[in-house]
Amino acid sequence: MKRSTRFFSRKQIFTCLLSLFLISAVTPGAFANNPIKDKYDRMTTEERTARVEEIRNRVEEIRRMDKSDLSKTDRKELKKELKDLKQEAKAAQQVKGVYLSIGAIIIIILLLILIL
Repeated sequence: MKRSTRFFSRKQIFTCLLSLFLISAVTPGAFANNPIKDKYDRMTTEERTARVEEIRNRVEEIRRMDKSDLSKTDRKELKKELKDLKQEAKAAQQVKGVYLSIGAIIIIILLLILIL
């Protein structure tokens, strides 16, 4: 009896599925609008460094502050302010580029092995 031949080999199916997965995988946060980040994109380098220095000074001022005599709402406001300052500092110092996870690097290496 004659064996039926496959239309696609396993290697071709694996490569197609893997490339489809890599193309369709999109991080939802990558395209989200971030007003803080947009603000820093329009700033010059000097303005950024000045703002980061202001943030550092404010954080140090809050750390030196005696928090024992503050009310609960004041402490909450300080905590919220610190959280906002942290986000702003992170946006100011963010490096633009492409980030690859360990899984993506392994998949790329496997694809290169299969192709070559």
